[in-house]
Amino acid sequence: MTPDDRPTPTVPEPDAGSPIPQGDPIALFNAWLEEATRSEPNDANAMTLATADASGWPTARMVLLKGVDGRGFVFYTNKESRKGQQLAINPRAALMFHWKSLRRAVRIEGPVEQVSDAESDEYFRSRPRDSRIGAWASTQSRPMESRFDLEKRVALYAAKYAIGEVPRPPYWGGFRVLPQRIEFWRDRPFRLHERIVHHRDGNSWRTERLYP
Repeated sequence: MTPDDRPTPTVPEPDAGSPIPQGDPIALFNAWLEEATRSEPNDANAMTLATADASGWPTARMVLLKGVDGRGFVFYTNKESRKGQQLAINPRAALMFHWKSLRRAVRIEGPVEQVSDAESDEYFRSRPRDSRIGAWASTQSRPMESRFDLEKRVALYAAKYAIGEVPRPPYWGGFRVLPQRIEFWRDRPFRLHERIVHHRDGNSWRTERLYP
């Protein structure tokens, strides 16, 4: 067969799923998260959090989304951890959600602010008691000689707060990623995926399609 005899490639027909809507990206994210909560086997709210130090050296890890609204995407951590220290120096971050069961992904980029003490207190009180004890026991991201050292610290703080409420450590709290760019990705046949990106434009959003 000569090159001229070869069949002309054709763009595949869309699959049965509906195209990505182009309205409010926060409302769309919440709709996708709700679907993922029903279909993902574990932690539909798990997301990759990427930060960078003062030199621009990047670091990524998995954390859990604990709140989202028109202001942004919230997670909680030890603020003296590696990510907390990086965010103090370079308050910008990127988030990545990948829901394999839905063949969808969302990418978010923007500056980061700390949530209020009242918000952090409210969420901390909602955590299981053992998780609150763990927040005191773990000097997150520091070297640890043995697992036994952690267990001793857990026992120490469990005894200290055996009665009454476990207060929030002063070094523990929340961060909010203020989205400036939100991209929705959906799998399509032959890697001709669908990509819709929303750019923050004042109090509104500007939307465009991207090549896959």
